[in-house]
Amino acid sequence: MQTIDVQTLAQRQTESALNFIDVRTPAEYRESHALGSRCIPLDRLHPTEVAAARDERGDKPFYFICKSGSRSSMAAKKFIDAGIPNVVSVEGGTLAWEAAGLPVARGKKTISLERQVRIAAGGLVLIGAVLGVLLNPWFIGLSAFVGAGLVFAGITDTCGMGMVLARMPWNQCEPTESP
Repeated sequence: MQTIDVQTLAQRQTESALNFIDVRTPAEYRESHALGSRCIPLDRLHPTEVAAARDERGDKPFYFICKSGSRSSMAAKKFIDAGIPNVVSVEGGTLAWEAAGLPVARGKKTISLERQVRIAAGGLVLIGAVLGVLLNPWFIGLSAFVGAGLVFAGITDTCGMGMVLARMPWNQCEPTESP
């Protein structure tokens, strides 16, 4: 899979229009995104539909960006697996983009998906432990289940709780293209 640093991508962006896709949640995108990107969340990214809908940029690669590079790599892999190999993942994501002083659009602040997962996981572990002590020891299984999910997420870099939280109403807004 090809990767690109943010400086090189910004230079290419000044030369011509790009297929530049931010795969974070709409709420994350609304908070801050690279100018020129458009939001198509990873869980709604369908390679064949996106490829079929591209306009005059049909022969140009798709550039994927996320917060740090993990989800953009997953998006690129989705496209490669669908037989669309001309894809590039942006190294370091929007964190690197902002750190480089490149132009961003800022909007309404939101709690990051990562923090939401920590809050939900911590709350479920606490509830399981308290109910296990006060009501029935079987409730400790809730804490064990959440712990196993966190281990799985760490090993596979795929978080089921994060995917569920990303679909919650407070994480939704109208995805729009950046000017």
